[in-house]
Amino acid sequence: MQGKFITVEGVEGVGKSTNMAFIADYLRGHGVTVVETREPGGTATGEAIRELLLDARRTDICTDTELLLMFAARAQHLAELIRPALERGQWVLCDRFTDATYAYQGGGRGVPQARIAQLEDWVQGELRPDLTILLDLPVEEGLRRAAGRSTPDRFEQEKRDFFERVRDAYLQQAAAAPQRYRVIDAAQDLEAVQAALRQVLEDFCDA
Repeated sequence: MQGKFITVEGVEGVGKSTNMAFIADYLRGHGVTVVETREPGGTATGEAIRELLLDARRTDICTDTELLLMFAARAQHLAELIRPALERGQWVLCDRFTDATYAYQGGGRGVPQARIAQLEDWVQGELRPDLTILLDLPVEEGLRRAAGRSTPDRFEQEKRDFFERVRDAYLQQAAAAPQRYRVIDAAQDLEAVQAALRQVLEDFCDA
């Protein structure tokens, strides 16, 4: 029995960590075996690549290197964790996936979508998430929430216009794939956000 693949996306400050936990708890409460993971990361190799990519001191990483490192981590993630879990019938809940690459490297950095799509097809084949939850929030509010959490990493220290492009790219993807995407207004209070999430999960599990 093939498992389900759910991804959670959004810019900085939208509350992914808190709501990832809520989603996992909801699914487990309905008898689902859930594997929680993240990108870049999820494996020993992926986490080593993540550390490199997020290191604010690494100002030498060019855009193509960044893109290829993202997909290198993803290839390992798929081979070692995601595909085996799905084949065992488990549900995989992932904090970001390739939609983040289209948003951050595509929208943010300006990498052509066709180049990302080539790597997506090579690394993933036909595998795509069954459900993608986009927690959406105005960039200014997201950055305000994220400020002071920790020392900014290599992405978090980007300018506001970078994150505006990222958010726009996410919303464009959601509009282009309404059958897979569910957009949640993360500007609401946590109770309202999680009520919306609960409805999305109920609909998805009942489908």
